This record gives sequence, C-alpha cells and structure tokens, in this order.
Amino acid sequence: MKKILSGGIYKVFLIRLLFAFLLFSVTRILFFISNHGYFSDVTFTEFLRILFFGLRFDLPALILCYSLFILLSIIPFHLKPAKTYQLILKIVYVISTVVALSGNLLDCGYFKFTFSRSTADIFTVLGFGSDFFTLLPQYLRDFWYLFLIWIILVVLSAWFFNKTNVIGSLDKPKEKYFLIYLKETLISICIGALCIVGFRGGLQLRPIGIITAGEYTSAKNVALVLNTPFTIVKTFGKPGLQEKKYFDDKVLDSIFSPKHFYFQKDRPAKRNNVVIIILESFSKEYIGELNKNIDNGSYKGYTPFLDSLIKESLIFTNAYANGKRSIEGIPAVLSGIPSLMDDAYITSRYSGNSINSIANLLKTKGYSTAFFHGGTNGTMGFDNYTRIAGFDKYYGRTEYNNEKDFDGKWGIFDEEFLQFVADKLNSSAHPIIAGIFTLSSHHPYTIPAKYPNKFPKGRLPIHQSIEYADYALGRFFKTLSQKPWFDSTLFVITADHTSESFYPQYQTRAGMYKIPILFYQHNNSKLKGKSEEIVEQSDILPSVLDFLNYDKPFINFGVSVFDTAAFHFAVNYKNGTYQLIYKNYSYVFDGTTGISLHYLPNDSLMKNELLKSAPAVSKEIEQKLKAIIQSFNQRMIKNNLILK
Repeated sequence: MKKILSGGIYKVFLIRLLFAFLLFSVTRILFFISNHGYFSDVTFTEFLRILFFGLRFDLPALILCYSLFILLSIIPFHLKPAKTYQLILKIVYVISTVVALSGNLLDCGYFKFTFSRSTADIFTVLGFGSDFFTLLPQYLRDFWYLFLIWIILVVLSAWFFNKTNVIGSLDKPKEKYFLIYLKETLISICIGALCIVGFRGGLQLRPIGIITAGEYTSAKNVALVLNTPFTIVKTFGKPGLQEKKYFDDKVLDSIFSPKHFYFQKDRPAKRNNVVIIILESFSKEYIGELNKNIDNGSYKGYTPFLDSLIKESLIFTNAYANGKRSIEGIPAVLSGIPSLMDDAYITSRYSGNSINSIANLLKTKGYSTAFFHGGTNGTMGFDNYTRIAGFDKYYGRTEYNNEKDFDGKWGIFDEEFLQFVADKLNSSAHPIIAGIFTLSSHHPYTIPAKYPNKFPKGRLPIHQSIEYADYALGRFFKTLSQKPWFDSTLFVITADHTSESFYPQYQTRAGMYKIPILFYQHNNSKLKGKSEEIVEQSDILPSVLDFLNYDKPFINFGVSVFDTAAFHFAVNYKNGTYQLIYKNYSYVFDGTTGISLHYLPNDSLMKNELLKSAPAVSKEIEQKLKAIIQSFNQRMIKNNLILK
C-alpha cells in the first residue's frame, strides 16, 4: 500500500494526532447538523467561531482519549519503527478513536432528550443492564445513521494510520543507544509537559471546566462548544444527584412547585434599575441593628452605615444563606439555585445546564447587564458563571487596571473598586441590572495601609475588615446618591455566606446561615420596616421580578418575599444532610430519616430536641422538604431549569 505521509517518528506521531484532533471538529459539525432545530439561532459566522474555540475543549479530551497512544509513541525505544510495534500502535490508535467518537456521536442523537452533553453519570445508566439492553436496539433503529457514521469514521482512522509511515532504521550501533535514548527522553519530557498544559486547557489559575464554555457563547449554545469526552471526564468521580421519587408529579406540584408567575394586570410594569450587592462574609451577627438583644442591648456591631440604611429599608430579620461558600452563594442570589448537593453548582456536572438568572430574564425587557467583582479574573469561576447567566459585561481586577489598589491577596480594595463601579453604572445604558460582589472582608482581612487606626479591632479578626467594607459601602452610596438615577434604583443587599462567629446562637446549624437581606429604594415608603418572614437567598430573583411586575412565567427555587400567600422557607445542605427552616422550625433530614427538629424562637441554641415530641410538625416539614429535594434533583438531572 502506497504511503501518502512519511517521516520521522515524531513527525508522523504529530500527523496522526492532528487527524484525530480533526475528528473532534467533524463530530461537532455532525452534532450541530443533528440538532439544528435547537441551535437554529446560530449563524454561520458564529458557528465558525464556536468551532474555533471548541478546539480548547477538544485538546484535553484528545489527550485523555489518546493517552496510551501518546505514551507508546513518545516512550524512548529504538524499535518504534518496527512493523510489530507500529501494529500495536495502530490497534491502540483505533481503539482510542472508538472511545473518542462514541460519546460525541451518541450525543448527536441523545441531546434531543436532555439538551445537554452527557456526563459521567452515563456510566450509571449503562450499569442498569436491563434498561440499557432494552433501549439500545431502539436507539440503534432510530439513529442508525449515527452508528453508520461511527463505523465509517473508525475505518477512516485505521485507513489514515495505514497511510502514514515512520521512516527509521532498526539497525543502530549499540554505542549510539545512550545518545538516542537521551534525546528521546528529553523530547518525551517536553511533549509530556505540553500534554499537561493542554489537558488543563492552558496556563490559567485553574483548569478549564464545563462552565468555561460560557466565555465563548450563550448558555443555550454551550453544548456546541463542549464535547462529550470532556464533559464526562470533568464530572467523573464528582458526586452526582440521585433522582428522588417521594411523590408522583401531580402531588409534587401541589406541595412545592418552582414555577412562578407574578404578573398582575392592574399593576403597572416598572423599569427601575436593579443593583444587587453581595457582601463578602457579612453574617447577620456583625450587624448591630439586627442584634439589639445581644449583650443586654449594648451591642453595637461593626456596620454603622448598614445600620443606618436598614432604618430606611425593608429588612428581613429571618434571612438565611443557601450555602456556606461564595461559589454557592452567587448562583443562589442571581439564579435562584440553592446548593443542595455535595459539589457547588458552578463546578458541578450540571454547570452546563440552561438556567434562569436575573440578567437573562430582564435582558428581554431591554435591560443592560453587568457584574462587578474586584477579584482576580477567573476566581472561583465567577466570570464564566455570570456570562452563562446572561451578564453581558464582567468587570474584575483586569478591567479595573490599577494595581496600586491591589490588596496583595484577592483583588482590589472595596473602597476604590466600588467607586469604579459607581462610574461604570453611571455611564451604562439604563435601565440596568447589576450584580456587585465585594471582597475586602475575606480572609486574610487586609485593611488599606492608609487607614492604620481608623477601624478598631473587634473580638474576631474579621470584624475590622467588616468595618472597612461597611465604610466603603457607605462611600459608594454617597456617590450614587448624587446621580440623577439614584431614586429610580432598587437596591438589594445581602451576603454570599456567613463567616466566623463569636456568639453561640450563630454557631448552630441554623445560626451559621443567618445573613441580612434588605430591599432599599430612596423615598419608597413601601420598602421600609422589619419583617420576621423566613426568607433565603434564592428568594431575591423572584422578589425583584415581582417588584417590577415581570410578565412572564419562570422557574426558581425561591419565592417572592412580597407574596404573602406563598410557602416561605429557607433550605440548605451540609455533609449529606438537608435543613429546612419553615414556620420557625429547623428540621434536619438525611434524605431518608429525620435527624432533628428545633423551634428556633424558644431555642436559639438548638438544644431542645422536638423530633419525637412533635411528630405531626416533623411530618409536615419533611413532606415540604422532600418535595423541594425531588424537584431540585429531577430538574437539575434533566436540565429542566427553564421553561422551554
């Protein structure tokens, strides 16, 4: 057989690998064609752009699928040109191609049912033997052409391998073996290093993940940028959700439904600016206005500005975070997705799902959108998440572009960055939806050198940085109050999660999630006062839409704080157990059995166990919690987080 491509060991190795790389793009084109109805809004130019950026995700998948072939091709060994060794390489190459193509072509057909790339839980599906072998013949009948394409491409890869030829002598003087092996060892090390970089997707702080695809396209088209081997390896070994079936669907919706529609014809629609401020680590404990009963009424807290603003706001005194980490708090606040699994949504296998957010819902109403975080770009994947969530602009440390205000650890000091935010908000098109996430109250709690004695130290290391962050927030509001659009802006202020606590009531299972949630609009008398209603971070999105009289239905796991008839609750998850706070009770549940029940108004330290003495209450709350868990798991697994 005539060889069309010949050369040295490494030249032929590279050619073979490039052909395999090409196959990934071929399957992406087939994936696009097979699901063109779903991607009908993708223009030819945009698809070419997606093809190009998809290469970044193809490279890690290529390195993984062809890892054995790469190893055998670069290992120092003087008999690599031998026919027997090349035959072994061919077998490994073809098997690698089978692996690489199988997932991509499977999803050409399977995507129609899930609207997302398959993840590592596909192996769980394959493990259910009877279902798999029952469905496989039907799948092959329905998508026989994909199976045929798979065979053709595998045969083509074998043909291409045969058309390449390694030129090299097998009879080499033994005295040259040392130099040969030394040279090949050095080359192997270099190639290995490049493979490590390629598998990470570059030299950035963290390896690329599923959510990184949001940098290059809209949330709807993320699956086009990705490839199935990549999504499988990125979710392999990560805890996945199990679909729960506590209730049938009709009963489930009667107990809890995440579908909301707040529009009222007799209310005018509003076009207020919306600024959501997420304060790093601002536990309720730190706020004097919310803790007047502490220290016999002498407690002042560490937030004088926030205390003053609370008096002019609608503040919820029973507000809870949905998680304990920033990476969990941001999706809860902006997308209404509580953290009810072991992995944070942003880093989970479900991060490629289609989701609602305050940004993508209000963009349909002509809002401009921006997210601000003074941290180093790429921190915790916030930039990628906010792009997928529909924020058109992201402003981080890079965009701030002035390292003299860098705190030396996390990013730009709050005072300077918030003034930068004020300028950007003023120059943006209005109405605007803006998310702002502060950072200076994050460990190691750095205070600017220009304020050596301005903020006294408190009982905990974080207290001084809370005072500084509160001061920066006060300066931010002073600047904004001079803008003509200030009065027409709805401000929502909350925390991403809680932090260190001094008082024991904030160290309990319920207390460790207590945060502020307030709504403020200058001179709006309807947004004033204190409410003892139980609310959570996931309530913020529906509350804003309710306030604006948004006229479309949507899915969200919280409820509007303004809906007096709603089932108000707060839910969170920790170490395999769920907590539902409802009717002032805290109920902890492991998915099967109730663990604890406490009535918080009379038991702030959660020492009086009521599980056995109040079975009717336990049963009622467990039913609510089961419905939330079932709905969350089903919708997350099935990529059913938006109304299609």
